[in-house]
Formats: sequence, structure tokens, C-alpha cells
Amino acid sequence: MKKFDKDRLLLGVAGPGLALVVAFLLTSVVLLVSDRDPIEPYRLMLETAEFTDVQVNILNQAGTYYLAALAVAVGFRMNLFNIGVDGQYRLAVMLAAVVGASVELPGPLHILLIVIVAMLVGALWAGVAGILKTTRGVSEVVSTIMLNAIATSLIAWMILPANLGEQLPGSNDLTTGEIAESGWFPGLAMEGGTIYGFTFVAFALGVVYWFALNRTRFGFDLRATGASESAAQASGVDSKKMILTAMLISGAVAGLVGMPLLLGQTHTYSLSFPAGVGFTGITIALLGRNNPIGIFFAALLISFIEKTSADLDQFGYEKEIATIMQGLIVISVVVSYELVRQYGLRRQQQKVGEELAAQARRNKEEVAL
Repeated sequence: MKKFDKDRLLLGVAGPGLALVVAFLLTSVVLLVSDRDPIEPYRLMLETAEFTDVQVNILNQAGTYYLAALAVAVGFRMNLFNIGVDGQYRLAVMLAAVVGASVELPGPLHILLIVIVAMLVGALWAGVAGILKTTRGVSEVVSTIMLNAIATSLIAWMILPANLGEQLPGSNDLTTGEIAESGWFPGLAMEGGTIYGFTFVAFALGVVYWFALNRTRFGFDLRATGASESAAQASGVDSKKMILTAMLISGAVAGLVGMPLLLGQTHTYSLSFPAGVGFTGITIALLGRNNPIGIFFAALLISFIEKTSADLDQFGYEKEIATIMQGLIVISVVVSYELVRQYGLRRQQQKVGEELAAQARRNKEEVAL
């Protein structure tokens, strides 16, 4: 058993490890082909990471990415591809900001209201895809992509001053109005800035995710349905109910993605609010293999790449190197995981063959005696 656990751990680390090595090597090749130094950008990024303000930014960004990746991972464990996390998160944070700015409650209640609204909106928006899949068999990939586009249009309409938005004097930006201070989530003040308080909540949700999936009946049913829907159904699990539940939970977590930034810094939703976070979450969930610890380190890595590459153009290197690197990581993850999976199957077959051969030898010795 110990040997098996060791092999499983090594195979689990080999996939992302191989993907990262290949991605960095291919990025170096791109730099060489462009007649650039293939090592210096990495050195510059490491030097940038030594500044405390950059470290704070990396940690804050990692918290946001961690939530996005958890939302994706919930779907992945159910064999669902919730590609609509980005739309769910943006619609949720926008409406949560509207509600938060329209009321003024005692601190904890105000924050709780904003968080609940965000989770409900995210869950309901993802639930549309879940209902379409369970009742009409519509692929969640297609429906969530369409829902992303619809969410973008809805937000653009709702944030107009004639509807729910505001336009500050002398500015072209549209906002939902500032949330009262009672709705601000306190953070941890550091020398280089403030770590959002909700960042710690994000990381704590990783523990909840692990416990729910690995130590509860619900988690077992979810994983069983994801592994084989027909087998789970034969054992008494309502697969359609599990699909819908998984989409609702995935959407609820997606609704929390914007909370660190909303409650910790901007205190309003505007047109400049970051987009594409949900798609980055897919990369992180893949790299972290849907494991909360793996996702944590993957979120830190992607945040590190983004924040430390921002100033590369000052040294003659395009900051788009980070985008190239992330794209190569995604490609490398898919290829390396398949290679590791095939190696694991061969290794398992070899071990079974060795055990059968050993058992056959023991049987012959017993007969001879």
C-alpha cells in the first residue's frame, strides 16, 4: 500500500512538473528564435518578485485565481466543463455591487449580504446550463459559452446610468456606485500593501472543497457520477440531480471570484473590472489537477508570471511573453498528463503481471510440496 501511494504521488507530481519544464523550454526557444536572451527575462522576473508590493499583488491575484480554479474544478470532478465561470463571476460581482451600494447595514451583515447575492447570482446563471443539460441534453460547453456572451451584454445594459449604473463627473467610466464602508472586508496591512481579507477566505474554501469531495457522501456520489454516470445510476445515485447540483455549486463558487477585489479594494463594479479570470481558472485547475493544494501552487505560479512580467517592456522584452508562457503551459499540461496517464497504466499492468507471476510460482511450489 505504501509503495502504491508513493507511485501515485510521483505520477501526480510528474504531470504538472513535466508540463512546466516543457513550457519554459519552449518559451526559451521562442525567445531564441526572436534573437533574444532566453534566460534574462526569467532573471528579471525573479528580481521583480523581490519587491514586497509585487509579492502582495501576487498573493491577492492568486486568491482570485484560486476561487476561479475551484469553480472549474468542481465541474471537472463531475466530468463537466463549466467554461462559463467568467460570465458567472462578472454578472455576480456586478449585481452584488449594486445591492451592496444600495443598502447600509452593520459590517458583518453588509458583507454577508453581498457575498450571498454573489453566490446566488453565480449559482442561478450556472444553473441555466445545468437545467439545459439535464432536461434537453445540451452540452454545458456550448450553453456556458453562450451564457458568457449573454452575461456580457446584460452587464453592458444594466450598468448604463439610465438603469443601475452611475457615471462619475468628468469620467467615461461607468460604475455601480461605491459600497459603504460597512461593506468593506478588512485586510492584512503589509509593508508593500494590503492583502485582501477575502484572499484568506478563498484559500480556506480549498479546505472545504477537499473535505466535501473526499469525506462526505455527497462528494463520493459526485465523483462516482463523474467517473461513470451509468454505474452511479445503477447504484442508486440520481445522476441528473448530481449534474444540476454540481453546476449550481460551481456557479456559486464562481460568484465569489470577484469578492477579493470588490470588498478589498474597488468597492464598486466598473467597466475596468478584470475579465478573462474564468478562463485563467481553467488553466490553473488543469495544472493543479483539481487538487486544492495543486491549485494553490498553480494559482501562485500564474500570478507570479503575470505580475512579474508587467515591467519586462522596460528592459526591451515584450510583456506578452507571459501570455505565450501561459498558452504553452496549457498545451504542455494536456500532452504531459496524457503521457503520464499512459505510463501509469503500463506501470500498473506491469505490477499486476509481476504479482500474478509471483502467485503462480508460489502455487507451483505448494503443489510440488
